[in-house]
Amino acid sequence: MPELRTEVLTVNMGPQHPSTHGVLRLVLELDGETVLSIAPTIGYLHTGIEKTAEQKKWQQVIPLVERMDYLSAHSNTLGYVLAVEKLLGTEIPERVTWIRVLLAELQRLNSHLVWLGTHVMDLGAITVMLYTFNERERILNVNELIAGFRMFPSYIRVGGLREDLPAGFHEAVRDILDRLPGQIDMCEGLLTKNAVFTSRTRGVGVLSRADAIAFGLVGPIARGSGVAYDVRKAFPYCGYETFDFDVPMGAAGDVFDRYMVRVDEMRQSIRICRQALERISPKGAHAANDSRVVPPPKDKVYTEMEALIQHFLIFSQGFTVPAGEAYVPVEGPRGEHGCHVISDGGNRPARVKMRSPSLMACQALEKMARGGLLADVVAVIGSSDVIMGDVDR
Repeated sequence: MPELRTEVLTVNMGPQHPSTHGVLRLVLELDGETVLSIAPTIGYLHTGIEKTAEQKKWQQVIPLVERMDYLSAHSNTLGYVLAVEKLLGTEIPERVTWIRVLLAELQRLNSHLVWLGTHVMDLGAITVMLYTFNERERILNVNELIAGFRMFPSYIRVGGLREDLPAGFHEAVRDILDRLPGQIDMCEGLLTKNAVFTSRTRGVGVLSRADAIAFGLVGPIARGSGVAYDVRKAFPYCGYETFDFDVPMGAAGDVFDRYMVRVDEMRQSIRICRQALERISPKGAHAANDSRVVPPPKDKVYTEMEALIQHFLIFSQGFTVPAGEAYVPVEGPRGEHGCHVISDGGNRPARVKMRSPSLMACQALEKMARGGLLADVVAVIGSSDVIMGDVDR
């Protein structure tokens, strides 16, 4: 009988594979179905957004940063405008701050719903995706209501908001907040005690607390491994210290714990949204009283020459930002999403640099998947919730 020989098999996974959650390429070394190593290859999107921002006026950068983490438009914009407003020294009205908080938390719900539906669909649970995307559509309806755009509304601006809240906003948001908890419970009822789901997630993709810190991981991945870090608690911004909410934590650091952390985060975001909605009056200020960056009201533009000139200057030449640099972190759906802005005193940024949580998650893929099975790689990638637009900036 001939002697059986084995050899290491090298397999390409991606960059077009649907389970890579974006244009990510993984070079896998396999011994049978056991993963010996993973080498992530990034850069296929080659957007160059950070460099493009240097050719845009300050306000024109907003549609660009929205498209980095394309499931987190409001959070991306919030980090950017807070950094620019820090350089400007602009005081933002409280009502604008509460609206920003509400939109950022709705965006977190939107992102987590997409993650939950696609992640479990990769593992064979098709039904949940239909429920989560149905709820996500309701949140996108709110974006369409306030700005006319569903994924990239460009509603948060330097100095405030694009315009005041439309009629029916409070009712639309309240309908989402009343309905969503029951839908989350239903999805969890299909998964949390499902024997097939738990066998695919418990003990899979384990990442220790020490490794999570060593890799610089943040957000649900780090909290699933027991790292108690949330920017909203550690470095409060937008008045988050005045909101009552908890930071969900895991201990095992496996795919299941990361799932539970994000599901609990959705419930906490609903709590924050309810509190923010109660603070927002139907009518009021929607921008700062800062004529340097905020165009004058249209009625004054039509009747006063000075207002017309200021309106023309803001939209034709933009505004200048004092020379300096500022870094502002926000807690995006994938963790600390920081924006570092450098100004040379002109009407365009000298540098816009984003601290990407998805990039950190990519480098930890091998640590989480090595030694597991090929089928577990799909579960690990899904639990990482990487967005390649956030990586290839």
